[in-house]
Amino acid sequence: MANESAGIVQRLWNYCNVLRDDGVSYGDYVEQLTFLLFLKMADEQTKPPFNKPSSIPQDLDWQSLLKKDGDALEVHYRHVLDSLGKAGGMLGIIFRKAQNKIQDPAKLKRLIELINEETWVGLDIDVKGEIYEGLLQKNAEDVKGGSGQYFTPRPLIRAMVEVIQPEPGQTICDPACGTGGFLLASHDYLSNPKNYSLDKDQKTFLKFKTFKGKDIVDGVARLCVMNLFLHGIGGEESPIEVGDSLISDPEYRFEIVLTNPPFGKKSSITIVNGEGKADRETLVYERQDFWATTSNKQLNFLQHVKTILKINGKCAIVVPDNVLFEGGAGETVRKKLLAECDVHTLLRLPTGVFYAQGVKANVLFFNRKEAREKPWTERLWIYDLRTNKHFTLKTNPLRYDDLQDFIQCYNPKNRFERNETDRFKSFSYDEMMQRDKVSLDIFWLKDESLEDSENLPSPDLIAAEIVENLESALEQFSGIYESLGNK
Repeated sequence: MANESAGIVQRLWNYCNVLRDDGVSYGDYVEQLTFLLFLKMADEQTKPPFNKPSSIPQDLDWQSLLKKDGDALEVHYRHVLDSLGKAGGMLGIIFRKAQNKIQDPAKLKRLIELINEETWVGLDIDVKGEIYEGLLQKNAEDVKGGSGQYFTPRPLIRAMVEVIQPEPGQTICDPACGTGGFLLASHDYLSNPKNYSLDKDQKTFLKFKTFKGKDIVDGVARLCVMNLFLHGIGGEESPIEVGDSLISDPEYRFEIVLTNPPFGKKSSITIVNGEGKADRETLVYERQDFWATTSNKQLNFLQHVKTILKINGKCAIVVPDNVLFEGGAGETVRKKLLAECDVHTLLRLPTGVFYAQGVKANVLFFNRKEAREKPWTERLWIYDLRTNKHFTLKTNPLRYDDLQDFIQCYNPKNRFERNETDRFKSFSYDEMMQRDKVSLDIFWLKDESLEDSENLPSPDLIAAEIVENLESALEQFSGIYESLGNK
């Protein structure tokens, strides 16, 4: 099965290299594949043994593309994309604002023929999913124009899902869903017979009602919808919305939130909280439910995630280091979070694991609780996977095995029974409150490379870390420059 999917990925990807000469980027290519694959599979479902009525009008379907050549094909394809973009449900999300990026009709015809050679609906769902995930992975790896910022490393996602342990019948949300990694990993976990034996009702709930996602970027949302569709998730109504999650309280509440919000400190819009702090920009979010007013996107996502959790709901969120130590609004948010939620675990991630360069990140795990006077957080357990760890995207990528010790220390079967190790320490609520600005940026291991030159990592790892540190510094300077420019 893996060989079958790898072969198809390679064939499709080889053709992308031909199109690159025409200026079609990896991202554009995967997007065009998305449109054409959807039309091809919809066509296959109208034939035996499925014999389903087509959800796509006859003059806009796959067969209509096969009948045309040359300029007539290019004109018709543009017409198909434009027309389907006005539809509702999954169709509307996949084709929303769709444009033809393959201007050479002969090359467009060749791509259509390439897709037509396969019987896609006949492929196992796992194979179809693997094929698409393979293409998304390659797109993320593209340094020049890929969508790496929307692609969270799959081993990290898998580990986060394994310790959160979603259960059948629970609702799961990712308010910054990217290409859908967290939703798919949760689906894999819930549908794995080793974890659960689902009855018919549970399978129906899993397919149609478990997942909800949102992304602000049209192109990324369409990749996510297609990814879910290929994995057998969702129906005619899309589980994914296009839009800005931060703009308002959606009034939906979920048992689980798993998310990696976009990196980059500054939000282009100032958030205004219940105290009515004035902003300097024309567009304002009115969020009475936020603890603090800030233009820091990650702090806003953290506040938003707390809002959309049900009482006793569980969250795992990727946050950059500044969320752990920044003063002002950051300190306010941390104090409120520690008081109103049980913030029980922090995973300090190594550098070199994200496609967005220059990011030092962590995973914060917490449960929302009902209101009470006594703070809910008693102890925060911190696992340090950063000190003396060296990863790069190409030569030494993060693997699932690298997270096994963290999963074991987390003890998902009973997280109240944990033991300290060299890399896993706990800190009391009082200890954290006494720290400057209630900083959760806590580390205790000695960096061996600072003490012993023989323990230095290889030159390529050192170079990669220098690049990441420089890019991180540049981003911080850009943030300072922007804030000065707004005064």
